[in-house]
Amino acid sequence: MKEKLLPLIIIALTTTLWSCNDKCKETRVKREFTQVTRSLMEIRTQVKAETAREMDRPGKIYVKGSYLFINEIKKGIHVLDNSDPANPKFVSFINIPGNGDIAVRDQTLYADSFSDLVALDISDPVNAKETGRVKNVFKNGSFDGGSWSLNETVGAINDSDARFVTETVTTNCEDTPFPISWWGGGWFFLADMASFSSSSAASSSSGGTNGQAGSMARFALHQNFLYAVGQNNLQLFTIDNPAQPQQSATISVGWGIETIFPYQNKLFIGSTTGMYIYDNSNPAEPKQLSVFRHGRACDPVVVHNDVAYVTLRTGNACAGAQNQLDLIDVSNASSPQLIKSYQMQNPHGLSIDFPTLYLCEGEYGLKLFDVKDKFAVDKNQIAHFKGMDAYDVISLGKTLLLIGKDGFYQYDASNPNDLKQISKIPVGKSI
Repeated sequence: MKEKLLPLIIIALTTTLWSCNDKCKETRVKREFTQVTRSLMEIRTQVKAETAREMDRPGKIYVKGSYLFINEIKKGIHVLDNSDPANPKFVSFINIPGNGDIAVRDQTLYADSFSDLVALDISDPVNAKETGRVKNVFKNGSFDGGSWSLNETVGAINDSDARFVTETVTTNCEDTPFPISWWGGGWFFLADMASFSSSSAASSSSGGTNGQAGSMARFALHQNFLYAVGQNNLQLFTIDNPAQPQQSATISVGWGIETIFPYQNKLFIGSTTGMYIYDNSNPAEPKQLSVFRHGRACDPVVVHNDVAYVTLRTGNACAGAQNQLDLIDVSNASSPQLIKSYQMQNPHGLSIDFPTLYLCEGEYGLKLFDVKDKFAVDKNQIAHFKGMDAYDVISLGKTLLLIGKDGFYQYDASNPNDLKQISKIPVGKSI
């Protein structure tokens, strides 16, 4: 590891030589990577229900009925009974190596496991059982900024395990360095939790019901299809038989694809360079209508009526230079137009229960806005909750679910002007 630590030491020394100004101590988190080869044969034997465990590094959230599903980054899914929102209970943990995303149709849960799509019967959440698998469909991905790739020739995943090291360094007080880490011969902004997104709870044409994801989701359900966005494409799976998904088609989208949000007969796909809009009138063959370009930045999106709400942020693998909320007119989906941009601190996931917009600001907490006036959103901030590291949020109308690096929060949102915390499950809480 010495060669990985050297660049950080050099930066600290040169900073000291450049200035005689006052010095400040600063805590930084640095990632160190270890290359690992994982056998697909072994990975495929490890998907199973286990006893409940505490959250360590929570990722994305999903809700279906009275159950919550919280991703444990790269390891699997926590299943919680949320019948009593004031006291949610861990039910089980579904061990799924290489998991980052979740979707649920009726009693079937879909999850990625590195290169595979896995279907599980969760009619008994304590004893979830695998019912189907599409092998070798995802060719690559990333977790914590470290990439993995499929090697079909030898039946393995070439993976990168991240170790996070916290250290204190001395800097010039006026300096404001970006959070950075050394990886594979270059400096990278600290990345998001996982990269391999938001669907609404609704009845499908097949009569089944879907759950609801957050804005960071890369999975979406629509009619008899499951959509999954990869780094440069859109994968379609037919789920006429929910327990046995079948790969249907692969559509090339672009570079740096991150999230997907289905709304009415459209798909809104977020990428590091823009928002793609697809006509989904024929769910088997989505057709691109337009691309709304923006500067390089991570880009989750949600939509209400004719307005798309997009957040752009810095300090991550996307290496953007903007921290803002964009409102985009999508009344003509073939020609989206910017309504207005609003400066934010470090916006992440978001959710809308019109006219209330809930926006995660990472380490700066959660903000609420009244967005009735599209040209005065910044003048209509309802509240700003601090003391949490907010990653993504799901509005269920009268209830609000929030996930962050420090844990899971639940709020009574029946009156957005008086948001009240119902419960919290901190990271590391004993089961």
